[in-house]
Amino acid sequence: MRIEKTRLPEVLLLEPTVYGDARGMFFESYNARAMAEAGITLPFVQDNHSISLAGVLRGLHYQLEQAQGKLVRAVVGEVFDVAVDIRRSSPRFGQWTGHRLSAANRTMMWVPPGFAHGFLVLSERAEILYKTTDYYGPPFERSIAWDDPQIGIDWPMADVHPAAATLPVLSARDLAGQPLAEAETYP
Repeated sequence: MRIEKTRLPEVLLLEPTVYGDARGMFFESYNARAMAEAGITLPFVQDNHSISLAGVLRGLHYQLEQAQGKLVRAVVGEVFDVAVDIRRSSPRFGQWTGHRLSAANRTMMWVPPGFAHGFLVLSERAEILYKTTDYYGPPFERSIAWDDPQIGIDWPMADVHPAAATLPVLSARDLAGQPLAEAETYP
């Protein structure tokens, strides 16, 4: 597995070794030893499967307590996956990194606890699988505004599949996302 640091060094891109022949292909999407070698040592306790249509933007999500690390990958379609450092003590507080994850490139992104996470669906449909290091805790969930100018995420709206009628498609929770300056964040 190839491991690459992003501009936020705690956020990693992981590219598995793919073995393919005339029958198809095989790769390890998770290997505890390889993860530990990359510095990912927290145990995973929950697997999530998200299905979304073109133009759907989910995020920027995090939990104040039961902070979750997430190992994210697309198994159908393509997304632009984003992590934002929301640790006030970090020299990179408020900075973001974004990367294309797709079924074709098989790249995974590690988003550690202390970061908000979100994604924009670029293809007609996308299915995302992600492992988390803590359980979903509804009382602790929070959302930062996806379009907060203080963060300045450059969402690739122009690359969304033409099937999207309007951009972006947001949930009520995400429409009510707080600006970073007003959000409850990590110390």
